[in-house]
Amino acid sequence: MASPISANRAELLAIATSVANEKLIDKSIVIEAMEEAIQKSARNRYGAENDIRAKLDPRTGDLRLWRVVEVVEEVEDYFKQVDLKQAAKLDPDAKLGDFIVDPLPPVDLGRIDAQSAKQVIFQKVRDAERERQFEEFKDRAGEMVTGVIKSVEFGHVIVNLGRAEGVIRRDQQIPREVARVGERVRALILKVERQNRGPQIFLSRAHPDFMKKLFEQEVPEIYDGIITIQAAARDPGSRAKIGVISRDSSIDPVGACVGMKGSRVQAVVQEMQGEKIDIIPWSEDTATFVVNALQPATVSRVVIDEEESRIEVVVPDDQLSLAIGRRGQNVRLASQLTGSQIDILTEQEASEKRQKEFAERSKMFEEELDVDETLSQLLVAEGFSELEEVAYIELAELATIEGFDEELAEELQSRAQEALDRREAAYREQRQGLGVEDALAEMPHLTEQMLVTLGKAGIKTLDDLADLATDELIAKKRQEQRRRDGSAPARKEREQDRGGVLGEYGLSEEQGNEIIMAARAHWFEDEPATEEAANADSSQ
Repeated sequence: MASPISANRAELLAIATSVANEKLIDKSIVIEAMEEAIQKSARNRYGAENDIRAKLDPRTGDLRLWRVVEVVEEVEDYFKQVDLKQAAKLDPDAKLGDFIVDPLPPVDLGRIDAQSAKQVIFQKVRDAERERQFEEFKDRAGEMVTGVIKSVEFGHVIVNLGRAEGVIRRDQQIPREVARVGERVRALILKVERQNRGPQIFLSRAHPDFMKKLFEQEVPEIYDGIITIQAAARDPGSRAKIGVISRDSSIDPVGACVGMKGSRVQAVVQEMQGEKIDIIPWSEDTATFVVNALQPATVSRVVIDEEESRIEVVVPDDQLSLAIGRRGQNVRLASQLTGSQIDILTEQEASEKRQKEFAERSKMFEEELDVDETLSQLLVAEGFSELEEVAYIELAELATIEGFDEELAEELQSRAQEALDRREAAYREQRQGLGVEDALAEMPHLTEQMLVTLGKAGIKTLDDLADLATDELIAKKRQEQRRRDGSAPARKEREQDRGGVLGEYGLSEEQGNEIIMAARAHWFEDEPATEEAANADSSQ
């Protein structure tokens, strides 16, 4: 590039136009960069202490250079200030406080100045190019793009997207897929971040949405919105499941995705390096969808615990290995697809579990209510599992149980309430033994049993409780999904499994907030008194 100042008008405009077209940025940005470079170079020549400005006319190429000085009564900075006498020579109408222009003649710059000017221009243009790239891609997360593999660095694949570059990190690649420089590759834009070295465009071929986009390209009904992919789960490079539904009852969503002789699904499988795909009809009924998601295994029964977001699935003994899949893959993908933890039991295990629960509950009622085995088993058979259910159920409803009358129902409720009182008293004694202060017992929603749990966790004062965040108090423990392969959860998952201190009690977020705010109330009680004392001190 020629020296910015020594170049003639046509050269300056030609350079600006060429750079703008090459980098796909606004010509005015290049002109501004040139002006900034000229100013910097001129300051090197005339002195960096001067406030020198440059203006390049984008139409004619005319270049003006001047120094800005302030009119003052007494000059302190001879580079940026002039007195009235000197100002009159530049502008007869100058007054104190005015800023006036002192024109400077353009000068030819040496090689070092020219190089410095080029660096300024290149940096400005590079920044503008990065900003243009970020603006172009920032709202495109979730889109499918095609590029050419430029290089592979430390296992990460750098992809040329035309006007920018993206990276497929190692964990977002399909396992065992070989990336070759020069090959075309399709990927999903995962996210775009602005960083010091320019925008970083993160791509993925392992994300479930990549599979969704592939089906959208191969299945016109999905692109047109007639068929919708409601859920997707992947074990990249091995197996995947998608749940589909059709808005048009005359169109089979599974058949449309498979295509004639499997042509559509095979095109997706080929792009995903042979990954097997189970296409499942989606259903609003959770139990039905779970049965479909566990295909090809046969399911006998589904029990849903919505509060814990857990699903218990019972399968015939000979279907257990098929339902679980190799290394737990089938049930793991089904869990991801449904968004709930799925526990697989054989019919024999389910029967044993029911018998064990029945025996435990019967024993509890027998001991706590001081009734015979027949009566306790009758209560369990009628669906009662906790003392609270017996104590607080409508008396008339309890009396309608076969073999019960109102007198027996009243007696059972009375005994249940007495048992709860005894249990509460035992917990209170235990809580006091742990050193949990009585003030915590006054907090809303907290039972003596909860206070014992808090005490065991080292939370014994109002300040201890007030220091907790709501999640730390009530977040449910995320149960580890132990599969038959015996694999241990990842470290991050184990940390999440800890949950809140009272996570096992099913408190809502609203209740958790009330507890925390009540515990913090005493922090603000002393504030008015403190302010009054401070005001009194200041008045004295």
